[in-house]
Amino acid sequence: MSQNNYKTQSEKYEFISGQHGGYYRHNFIDHAYLYNLYFPPEAIFTNLKDQIHDLVLNYPMAQNALAGLIGKIIDQPAERIVVGNGAAELIKIVSGHISGKLIVPVPSFNEYANAAPSGQVIEFPLEFPSFQLDVNKFAAKAIRVKADVAVVVTPNNPTSMLVPKPDLIWLAKKLETHDCMLIIDESFLDFTENPDQISLEQEIENYPNMVIFKSMSKAYGICGLRIGYMLTANSKFAEAIRNGVHIWNINGFAEEFLRLLPDYKQEFIESCKQVRIDRNNLYKKLCDIEGMTVFKPDANFIFCRLPDNVQSAPEITKKLFIEYNMYIKDCVGKTQPDSKRYLRIASRTEAENCKLVAALIDVMDLKN
Repeated sequence: MSQNNYKTQSEKYEFISGQHGGYYRHNFIDHAYLYNLYFPPEAIFTNLKDQIHDLVLNYPMAQNALAGLIGKIIDQPAERIVVGNGAAELIKIVSGHISGKLIVPVPSFNEYANAAPSGQVIEFPLEFPSFQLDVNKFAAKAIRVKADVAVVVTPNNPTSMLVPKPDLIWLAKKLETHDCMLIIDESFLDFTENPDQISLEQEIENYPNMVIFKSMSKAYGICGLRIGYMLTANSKFAEAIRNGVHIWNINGFAEEFLRLLPDYKQEFIESCKQVRIDRNNLYKKLCDIEGMTVFKPDANFIFCRLPDNVQSAPEITKKLFIEYNMYIKDCVGKTQPDSKRYLRIASRTEAENCKLVAALIDVMDLKN
């Protein structure tokens, strides 16, 4: 798509804010999408380039072999895994075809609710203004409405806050007695301080109603390859999801990436460390803005409430784009009170984060 779709920066903003990607074609600084800027290493790209003929000319592998590749990465048996064309494909299958009634805390990743038929989703408001999940109340509501699938995103999007592991284990056990599956979306978990201790992947066999969803786009920085997976020890649920994906749902480039990944484990761990350093520095800088409420982040992005004396989030977001060519997300599209006062800011490099904070202070008309 050429840049001729807009004549002014304002028109460009209107165009971009209606898109779901392809941002790199439009020359602006993207503090909206949430991915790891430090992975994959160049060697992976070289490898893909070297094999481009084979990858383009041949059919990729089917589901059982792909599950084996993911299994090698996460140290789990293939029969517990279903590989999706991004987690979005798997979400669509669960929300659109498997669940009779799904309950999800809000604000959250919108796709779980968007992919479900109307009337089959219950939105459970997070505690306001802390945005914490009260698992007791959530479980009670899930049981009351007879939900058969409950979803918890941890760290959550847009709040960037983790749900404590003991809370999730308690929730799984509570819901199990009511025939409700618990989907835990760990897509941003690699950016937390101790991901190995927080993830439930290695304990999945202890909880027959627990399912873990993981988008690999975020942590591995591969949005364009479209890979996500589901992990569960519940063979009946895994089979139902598996039946929903078509025979070649993953392309050859994505398959080859999964083959290469085990050789780059250390690089991946280091890349996530760097993301955490940048994010923590950005958090401190945002906290220094007078009147700004900044929620302590566990993921690679930061959720904040604007000072009361500045314009609304949509106005600030637009102004930032028009004047500085930087794009952040307002939270107007999220189900939450006062959504027009909240922003979600993706952390980038230290230099870019510094420029963003200075620009934000300027467009808010605050003289810090």
